Amino acid sequence: MKLLYAEDEPAMAEAVTDVLTYHNYLVDRVADGEEALDYARSETYDGIILDVMMPRLDGLAVVETLRREGCRTPVLLLTAKGEVEDRIRGLDLGADDYLPKPFAMGELLARVRAMLRRRQEFVPEVLTCGDVTLNLGSFQLACGDKSAVLPKMEYRLMETLMRNQGLYLSSEDLLVKVWGYNAQAEIGTVWVYISYLRKRLAALGSRVTVKARRGVGYTLEAGG
Repeated sequence: MKLLYAEDEPAMAEAVTDVLTYHNYLVDRVADGEEALDYARSETYDGIILDVMMPRLDGLAVVETLRREGCRTPVLLLTAKGEVEDRIRGLDLGADDYLPKPFAMGELLARVRAMLRRRQEFVPEVLTCGDVTLNLGSFQLACGDKSAVLPKMEYRLMETLMRNQGLYLSSEDLLVKVWGYNAQAEIGTVWVYISYLRKRLAALGSRVTVKARRGVGYTLEAGG
């Protein structure tokens, strides 16, 4: 599942991103409302988490604009504990839920799960590329009658590639999308896991390959 998370307080943003990433969500993190609006318009997300108090454009204005433009992606607002008016206005503007600060990470995760269950647009639980499928619930990669449950980082790399079919993603892009902004992993780690996926696909007998273009990046190719 892919989330957009907007928060201008660096320590909070890093902590929440780390928790969400650990629980296998792909997270795009931004630091102000205008950037959140740009990302929401240009990318497809399963859910959006917005802090209300942000520079340049607050979370309420972002929700209002997205709903006016027809975006139906579910939105969770993070609000100051005493700001009841913000919660009411946010819900009236089209937010799906709110969570007062400070909050426990366990409750945040529960709210995110509930938000995603209630999403209005259908999001398939199985991604497909050529002759392979990736089950988002079980982490199972399958081709014909063969299948394998992927370890966490292989799964996240495969999900990222499958969600970006037709696009070349650089090693740097993959490092951020899969391992996170503040990961200790290096570029060489991406190359190692690309190798793992290639071997995994070959073992399943799939015609899908991870194609590399020198100086550009990687993409999935469905094969004949």
